[in-house]
Amino acid sequence: MNAPPLQERVNILLVDDQPSRLLSYESVLEDLGQNLISARSGEQALQRLLEDDFAVILLDVSMPGMDGFETAAMIHDHPRFESIPIIFVTGVHDSEFDALKGYRLGAVDYVSIPIVPEILRSKVSVLVELYMQRRELQRLNKSLAEANATLQAEKARELERANHELEHVNAALRDADRHKDEFIAILAHELRNPLAPIRAAVDVMSLMPLDHPQLRWAREVIDRQTTHLSRLVDDLLDVSRISRGTIKLNRESLTLRTILDRSVEAAQPIISAHHHELQIECLAEHATVEGDPTRLVQILSNLLNNAAKYMQASGTILLRAHVDQTHAVFSVKDSGIGLTAEALPKLFNLFSRVHEDEGLLPSGLGIGLALVRQLVELHGGTVNATSPGPNRGSEFTVRLPLSSTAMPLAALDAHAAISGKPQSLRILVADDNADALESLALLLEVCGHEVRKASDGQETLQAVTAWRPDIALLDIGMPLLDGYEVARRIRSEPWGAQLFLVAVSGWGQSEDRQRATDAGFDLHFRKPIGLPALEGILEKAQRLNAETVVKSDT
Repeated sequence: MNAPPLQERVNILLVDDQPSRLLSYESVLEDLGQNLISARSGEQALQRLLEDDFAVILLDVSMPGMDGFETAAMIHDHPRFESIPIIFVTGVHDSEFDALKGYRLGAVDYVSIPIVPEILRSKVSVLVELYMQRRELQRLNKSLAEANATLQAEKARELERANHELEHVNAALRDADRHKDEFIAILAHELRNPLAPIRAAVDVMSLMPLDHPQLRWAREVIDRQTTHLSRLVDDLLDVSRISRGTIKLNRESLTLRTILDRSVEAAQPIISAHHHELQIECLAEHATVEGDPTRLVQILSNLLNNAAKYMQASGTILLRAHVDQTHAVFSVKDSGIGLTAEALPKLFNLFSRVHEDEGLLPSGLGIGLALVRQLVELHGGTVNATSPGPNRGSEFTVRLPLSSTAMPLAALDAHAAISGKPQSLRILVADDNADALESLALLLEVCGHEVRKASDGQETLQAVTAWRPDIALLDIGMPLLDGYEVARRIRSEPWGAQLFLVAVSGWGQSEDRQRATDAGFDLHFRKPIGLPALEGILEKAQRLNAETVVKSDT
């Protein structure tokens, strides 16, 4: 038999007190090619076991001092040696009772002398093979455990690298998102600056007689497109604010009729421009909802604008409001181009343009309906769209929770307490943009007011101190002193509390309005200010002025 390599040999322990038998065992087992280690007593056998590992033990039963049975009992009582197979060899204790005792002590076999060399060699060979297989299995298990540990460590490192990379990507995305919001805010500011003088110039033109029909047409085009561009800028900012969760709702109770009337007023120019017929049904005049008036009007006016845009000229739009149990229901139905079944699920997605393949239809940014959905959800409501199909019209339905309390009747006409003929006011206009300054001043003068102008913060303070106007319309981003600092200095003067201060700025986010309030402004308006908004400012200033006069007289 070929001997195994030295590093793969196993140990076989031969225990007998007679040297001749040890020599015979060695002779019989020599062909196995394993390490044969002898011991001449039980004590010596235990010492050998402590020094090395063994595949099998041949143990003589009849030895002086500690016999084979006692030695086997001590071997198998030790946790390290309890699995080592023992073959008892005896020439004296060869009864069945002796064999049973040996098996009870953990022996795997019981051999009597004289031994048959081939049988003993075969039995030991089997046990050696089992030991080697068990040792190989242990080695494989250890290798597997090490490989698994290495794999787990590598996976952990890879996961850590991936998390680190993901963190960098998320940081980059957050940074890009912040830069995007900053860019949108700056873009809106820069767009509003030129829009302000255009808006004011158009309003001046609307107050002047224009005999030539083409000039009237040109004025109306500029008016419509300025309004449209202003709305696009506002929608862009609103989408950005909602995405960042910074938009705030100024809730109050509003009747369904009030919401309809204000929405129609906002959308009427585009409806009239397309020569559509608008039908209005309000089946719950005094039912109320809690919401932000500006945002609720924005929702319905956006839907009305969409209906007017995506419908052939001289179409019909039906605007309805009614109550369904605990909800107010608004619907806008048109007779326009309709929607396909495929378009409906993505209709309210941001930047979705379901009609982009239709070359003859008006284009857009795809944010109007997304903004509608977000604003409706901020009010705790839902919005959905239905359509029988292309060229068969569509209907948009908004459901909002009804107010838990009825709106006080006195609130319906809060502004009716003080009335009278509009009076001429002393108004200071401050702006470093020359066109914005001149156009707004001209518009106020055409409206019959006395106006003075300033183009920087220092000049504004000097004019206010010397002239003491009723109203000051101040741009925020002025040189030398910005509008916030001018307002703070005015309010610090004894006479400054009576001045009606209005911030007029291209910056229109919530934090900008809060800064204006903290600086002492009474109102904050985003550029451009249209004539209706301007008239509202002047009306409020007149009312407060009248109240102040009454108090001083009494």
